[in-house]
Amino acid sequence: MNAPNDSTHWGAERVEQYRERVFTERDRLVKGSEPSGDACTAKMRRLVKLHGIGAEFATVLTREVFYRPFQNRRQVASYVGLTPAPYDSGDTKRDQGINKAGNTRARVIAVQMAWLWLRYQSKSELSLWYYSRVGDLKGRVRRIMIIALARKLVIALWRYVETGKVPTGAIVTT
Repeated sequence: MNAPNDSTHWGAERVEQYRERVFTERDRLVKGSEPSGDACTAKMRRLVKLHGIGAEFATVLTREVFYRPFQNRRQVASYVGLTPAPYDSGDTKRDQGINKAGNTRARVIAVQMAWLWLRYQSKSELSLWYYSRVGDLKGRVRRIMIIALARKLVIALWRYVETGKVPTGAIVTT
């Protein structure tokens, strides 16, 4: 009779082998030099050229968001769920934060990517906009503004993969 640890061990080993195969295939697609017949692969390769955006971010954004055709920036932000949710009733007008009716996985990745964008693309126009708005403030204001930066960043990256227009001040590796 096999001990439960043996079957668990073999299951974990198989999962790890499969995971390594998936990561290897992703890296081959994203960083490969052979021409790709797939539009998503070309978009992933373009995104990876931006300093601070790795294969994981490029894969998730391309497979979750940029595979779709969008007409304008509002549609992109709405799909990701980074649009304002206003409350307007009579004389009361309030902003309720963001409308989370969108792709949750893409929204989470966009927010994580916005924090990393500030670190690796600190001289870009988007980062300078964030720093000018936030200044020395801490806590809640920074978290609110990172959502705004994530929205602007997703829109800028959409323009980049569709038209080739690099976000102003961004560092592109060759």
